[in-house]
Amino acid sequence: MPRSNHPRGRRAAKATDESENDIDLSRALRSRTRTESERGGVWNVRDIAAASSTKSYTCPGCRLVIDPGVAHTVAWRADGLMGAADDLAGRRHWHHHCWKIR
Repeated sequence: MPRSNHPRGRRAAKATDESENDIDLSRALRSRTRTESERGGVWNVRDIAAASSTKSYTCPGCRLVIDPGVAHTVAWRADGLMGAADDLAGRRHWHHHCWKIR
């Protein structure tokens, strides 16, 4: 008898309501972002896991490259004069240590 390559057993459950499976992206991003007040400014800070780091960045603290696959910190102003969109565009990627000692 020929071998069957069809999966047996568990089947993926179908969602009955699509709205139940939608992820509120803004809520998810807020949960990982914290606010820090230091040196006359307020900063939004987010830690990036090594698995999520896919590009190279230059750390503004030490001017060395943050390679893909290296955990690091992203920070941007929370109290800028030009608005939230401009603050987000000015975000910078830091080594964890460089962010802590800045």
